[in-house]
Amino acid sequence: MATNSHADALSDGLLEMLRGADPDVAGWMSKEQDRQRTTLELIASENHVSPAVMHTMGSWLTNKYAEGYPGARYYGGCVFHDEIERIAQERAKKLFGCRFANVQPHSGAQANSAAFMATMQPGDPFASLVLKDGGHLSHGMKINFSGIFYKPVHYPLHYDRAHAEFERIDYDAARRVCLEHKPKVILCGYSAYPRVIDFAKFRAIADECGALLVADIAHIAGLVAGGVHPSPFPHAHVVTTTTHKTLRGPRGGLILTDSEELAKKIDKAVFPGVQGGPLMHVIAAKAVAFGEALAPGFKDYSKRVVTNAKALAGALSERGYRITSGGTDNHLMLVDLRGKSDALTGIDAERWLEGAGIICNKNGIPDDPRPPKFTSGVRLGTPAVTTRGLGEAEMSAVADCIDRALTAGLAGETALASESERVRTAVRAMCEKFPMW
Repeated sequence: MATNSHADALSDGLLEMLRGADPDVAGWMSKEQDRQRTTLELIASENHVSPAVMHTMGSWLTNKYAEGYPGARYYGGCVFHDEIERIAQERAKKLFGCRFANVQPHSGAQANSAAFMATMQPGDPFASLVLKDGGHLSHGMKINFSGIFYKPVHYPLHYDRAHAEFERIDYDAARRVCLEHKPKVILCGYSAYPRVIDFAKFRAIADECGALLVADIAHIAGLVAGGVHPSPFPHAHVVTTTTHKTLRGPRGGLILTDSEELAKKIDKAVFPGVQGGPLMHVIAAKAVAFGEALAPGFKDYSKRVVTNAKALAGALSERGYRITSGGTDNHLMLVDLRGKSDALTGIDAERWLEGAGIICNKNGIPDDPRPPKFTSGVRLGTPAVTTRGLGEAEMSAVADCIDRALTAGLAGETALASESERVRTAVRAMCEKFPMW
């Protein structure tokens, strides 16, 4: 069986082994490998990890239970796991410039769950952004733990088109909301917000109303680590994040703080509060990823992520698409498709682009008149294509591919079928020029 010249040797070996042990799974894994290899990943929350990170996650460390923390486990045989977890902790603290790190959360949502448990009691109020304008489900969605066990109140963006800060956070309104409701926690950090977050302003509001400030930097963690977005420290009392996305690590979560008192509460909230045994193979991969992010090249990568996002947003604007808030300061942009055509929806755009080899997700825009199932926009991000090596010069070509596919889709199925194939060919050629590894 021929091997994939764009994969590393361990990946080739894994597929060869699986073809003998479990051909059903091997077949679908091989197809997924090819999909990732030959498409442009523009989902803002996704990235391509290094082979070192990926294969550490698939190692023998998965065999071990290690409930507890280094030096205080509930099982024997954890001495080497203790050292690996300590490495992850120390690297995380160095990366973000803080005193304490819990590397055990399985995901960003579980990191938020533990942070809430450490800072609030059931029924306590907390403040977060209006969810449909860029928040995350764990920031107060009514059927999520955050909306069931706690009482969310929401602050808005600026919705007046004439306002200089249109579609950006309305910090004055946030202050009024917090002074009225006296939340125990103010939550900032978002899933679909393309502008810089002013953590100092949020801390001033938190101090005025007697709240703790929790920053969920899941999307921008890599940009913070790379020095291209302001750090939430020393302003935030607690910081949560995922370890994938812009941080380019394995799928998982992380909680950070400078407070020894809060660190103890966070540790208890993670275990035994919301989790049992940690995923030590993932924690080891986190340690590897943190080590990569501490290397000098990661700062350059982070700069290129933002440069590429600005270039892509500009190129789409030139082609008639409206970029919410007028642009981007980070790795993502929200594209209001109605600038192209009132008939164009996010769900259609996502489907048409995938058919052309460009992967993205439908996304509501601020004050979106359409329901979440359809949306008026798409969210695009540049972390993964930047990892592949695409630069500013290629962003215009990417925008052109996006526009060609969407224009053809609006023209009808026949035009879409023929143009999608041509765009798919161009995307494949780009992927060949800029392989994942």
